[in-house]
Amino acid sequence: MKEKFPILENLEALPEGKKIYFASDFHLGAPNHGSSLEREKKLVHWLDSIQDDAHSIFLLGDVFDFWFEYKTAIPKGFIRFQAKLLELVENGIPVTLFTGNHDMWLFDYFPKELGIPVIRESVELRIGSKSLLIGHGDGLGPGDHTYKFLKRIFANKTCQWLFRMIHPDLGIRIAHAWSRRSRISNTKSHGFDEETEMLIHFCNEVEKDQHHDYYVFGHRHLPLEIEISDSSKYFNLGEWVNYSFYGEFNGSQFELKEFKA
Repeated sequence: MKEKFPILENLEALPEGKKIYFASDFHLGAPNHGSSLEREKKLVHWLDSIQDDAHSIFLLGDVFDFWFEYKTAIPKGFIRFQAKLLELVENGIPVTLFTGNHDMWLFDYFPKELGIPVIRESVELRIGSKSLLIGHGDGLGPGDHTYKFLKRIFANKTCQWLFRMIHPDLGIRIAHAWSRRSRISNTKSHGFDEETEMLIHFCNEVEKDQHHDYYVFGHRHLPLEIEISDSSKYFNLGEWVNYSFYGEFNGSQFELKEFKA
């Protein structure tokens, strides 16, 4: 594998005392309004807690359990979370939002209204002597051909146009019914086998040709720290329905931490 990844950021060093934060898989909207609202409030508390030393924040996909932007409508709700993101951006803290498999239909609402760019691929961050490869993680590695085929369909402009022709009330109802098939509500019951983890296979293959100190992904729903080589590690950020982990990079070291409100 000799795939080259776009360089999203290239800094000589982080300003003293500043950190880069990473989180993913909030799945706002799931499994019901009440629990999602409590999770949203917890996320706002987390963002409050990091804003004083945050250099930048990367949200690595599946922020929403479902999201589709019609030309003149977006899913209702999540206003506390959006307002907090806007406050951070207006206070000079860049926020970057990655699409995941649940919210790949993010288009121009966040860039235009909140000043938050939307990224659809894995990218590289170079901070001083360190390199971080980051992304959501869906569709990477061997296998999972059914999902990779479906992802191509969902990314197709014609398919998106056809879905947009459905009235939002019906379209969002259909999408929520599909999202409920997700394993997010019972993540802890699913085992982990390092030998069969597709993202670990992906990291190992990339590392053969292109070194990264840290590989940081979401999607897998388990907080993980796995050694790829003597000088490289893979971190998975977990999710926020059963957990509340996030990543913190201080310019030299990456740590997986748990937020306890």
